[in-house]
Amino acid sequence: MTNKELKSKVMTLGNRLTSRMGGDKSAAFTRAWVIVKAGGLELAVKGVTFGNRQEALKRLAAYSPELVRAVLVPEPSNPADPAALAVMAGVQGGQGLYRLGYVPRNMVPVVSVMDGRLPALRVVSGTWGRYGKTTYGARVALAV
Repeated sequence: MTNKELKSKVMTLGNRLTSRMGGDKSAAFTRAWVIVKAGGLELAVKGVTFGNRQEALKRLAAYSPELVRAVLVPEPSNPADPAALAVMAGVQGGQGLYRLGYVPRNMVPVVSVMDGRLPALRVVSGTWGRYGKTTYGARVALAV
């Protein structure tokens, strides 16, 4: 990426973020600069242990990452947070999408102004606790 392209992306994202960050241009452009220099943003999906989301993540983990698709869906009627962005995922060629959780609340203003590319989803797992139970999580990556 040329220096001119880099500056253009920072300016575009910074201007979009300014209104979402209470008009604080300095903070908006600082955040935009960090995101653009990193090539995007990767976030942990929140709420992955609610309901049977662990089972859905376990199933998704069995597929290669290229076959898993993800979308971010605004939920203005969500009683807990009208600005909520749900992370929905499924297997390409499969039927329907499953709600895996949500974009962290503090990152919604940033994610909502990024270009509309589909996010990449990465299912992660770890073994925790005394009984060695495997717990699944998810991370979404958005490119700029």
